[in-house]
Amino acid sequence: MTEEAVVKKSNADRNMTGLAGELFVAAELLKRGLQTSITFGNAKQIDLIAHNPRTGHSFTIQVKSLRFKNYFPIRDINEQHTYVFVILNEPGKAVQYFIASGKHLLSDPVKYAYLDPKGFSAMAPKSLIELANNWQVFECEP
Repeated sequence: MTEEAVVKKSNADRNMTGLAGELFVAAELLKRGLQTSITFGNAKQIDLIAHNPRTGHSFTIQVKSLRFKNYFPIRDINEQHTYVFVILNEPGKAVQYFIASGKHLLSDPVKYAYLDPKGFSAMAPKSLIELANNWQVFECEP
């Protein structure tokens, strides 16, 4: 396989992983009664828009997806966004969700930040454990 084919394959895999994560999150939000739209990349840094008709609050959502447990790449955290970190896992194993507001993530930058020696910024799943299945974020004011 040529180097170009490997790069194309990894880009395609990354796109499929991202889209799968967005669709899983959209399905979970719809199941919980939130009106949800997928931006399909048409809104910079926003993957989903959701509205909770019970509370009247709307949310701009950034989804970060991984196929398997690893560090979630993330550059900047916007305090106005809600973040859903998704580990897809292999088929037959449940998807894992970690949910937090941008304000919450920014409230403890030491806990939620990671910067490797090469300057790669990411978030470790172990720092997100307390945020597992934290869907109640969508019942509060964003």
